[in-house]
Amino acid sequence: MPEHRARKHHQDRVAEALREEIGAMIEGELSDPRIDFCYVSEVALNPGGKSARVYVALDSGVKDIEKAEASTIAGLEAAKGYIRYELKERMGVRHVPDLTFLADRSGRFQARIEELMSRAQKRQKSPAGQGPPMEPRTLLE
Repeated sequence: MPEHRARKHHQDRVAEALREEIGAMIEGELSDPRIDFCYVSEVALNPGGKSARVYVALDSGVKDIEKAEASTIAGLEAAKGYIRYELKERMGVRHVPDLTFLADRSGRFQARIEELMSRAQKRQKSPAGQGPPMEPRTLLE
């Protein structure tokens, strides 16, 4: 049982190190014009450690966010070889996992859910165009 906990802790540390290093590369070293202002929100390492999913979130101020996400992911996929080479050099490991870049849309979904919840709360507080609340009717009437 303790060895499973140690393996999970190791994977968490590797995933966090990957997140920090890839984030630093995106901020300063990658000069591909397709890559917009973004940050690495999460790195999910598969249990064997042979592959990892890198979730990248874009700045919400972009006008056409779907197009920007597609071009950013394409730019990161094109730079995947350079990123893996740099990770191997910086981290000093024998094997760097195969990286898959995905757009992280959870922030936008969360903002949309909060917007809908606030609308629903406003509707419940002040019903538009209605007078005082009506008495509930029973089936016997």
